[in-house]
Amino acid sequence: MNILVCVKQVPDTNEVKIDEEKGTLIRDGVPSIINPEDKIALEEAVRLKEKNGGKVTVISMGPPQAKNALLEAYAMGADECILLSDRAFAGSDTWATSYTLAQGIKEAGEFELIFCGRQAIDGDTAQVGPQIAEKLEIPQITYVKGLKVDGKKVKAKRALEDGYSVVETELPVLLTVIDDLNKPRYPSISRVVSAFQKEDCIKVWTVEDFEVDKTKLGLDASPTQVYDTFVPTNEKKGEILEGNKKEKVKKLLEKLKMEQVI
Repeated sequence: MNILVCVKQVPDTNEVKIDEEKGTLIRDGVPSIINPEDKIALEEAVRLKEKNGGKVTVISMGPPQAKNALLEAYAMGADECILLSDRAFAGSDTWATSYTLAQGIKEAGEFELIFCGRQAIDGDTAQVGPQIAEKLEIPQITYVKGLKVDGKKVKAKRALEDGYSVVETELPVLLTVIDDLNKPRYPSISRVVSAFQKEDCIKVWTVEDFEVDKTKLGLDASPTQVYDTFVPTNEKKGEILEGNKKEKVKKLLEKLKMEQVI
């Protein structure tokens, strides 16, 4: 079974900085990690490989420093890693990102299963996975919290606000997963050593290495524009109400009315 996992390297901080001119994140000098839900996607792919055999390929789009995330992915059990890295991809919104990743996936080969995390913690859009599926013209199941693969069919438990639904489809399919699905393993020491010894475990593709329409890449091709980004602040302080139960309730109601909550 050929399985592909999309991962993203994201800032490991809440104190993000924005390029005011371009409206994009400034990543230089910021510690980075694999997006948490992408790790869950990778864990599920590796488990399926261990159970059914096959190969797990990881693909990412980002600057050269994203190699660190792919080294970790290899250490967790991926067989091959591909980094799409070129200045032409810089500033991509979800539309341009999904186009670039879809083209990279086509170049990488045919896959029965494609895994993505539900969303990235630096954007929270939950758009890239579904957009990739649309561009590849394959079925998609989102918000997966349980999964069973049986031959050429997959049955997924899909999370809803008030429960879950069970969805079944045939392969190939793209799945976006949530943190209820599994608990990612730690990278093994032997594979960490192997990751740094094997020069070919990570392939770096530029815009010249796979087929893309250059008018659909990067910031200029991105229809989404960010007009304002800020770190949320909590200016109000908590308050402990004094008195007996009735007095506390009375004071609480008065404050709620003042805030126009009730």
